[in-house]
Amino acid sequence: MAVKITSTPLRVTVAISGEIDHHNAAAMRYEADDAIRASLAPNVRLDFGDVTFMDSSGIGFVLGRYRVVQSYGGNVEVVNLSRRLYSMMKLAGLEKLVTLKTKERERKKDNETDK
Repeated sequence: MAVKITSTPLRVTVAISGEIDHHNAAAMRYEADDAIRASLAPNVRLDFGDVTFMDSSGIGFVLGRYRVVQSYGGNVEVVNLSRRLYSMMKLAGLEKLVTLKTKERERKKDNETDK
């Protein structure tokens, strides 16, 4: 598991690669929360494009970041989800709290802006 964080005044992007499970979730949480709290950017993007496996710790990770960002009125979006991860998050009810975008939806958006 690796986490890459980029930050602008309007958005913090947390790009995750590898597996998200109970073995590495705590380290991921601390790293993401430190960056989010330091910037207080109104938008947080969690990029799951390179996630190869996720257990329930991934759901907890998203919920935790949602709580942090909601504490100061921000928004969370989870992008580049595989269909499997999208289904898991939707079944958990996360689409009621955060914006969920599949890899296909992101590609369509990119193609539309290229026109």
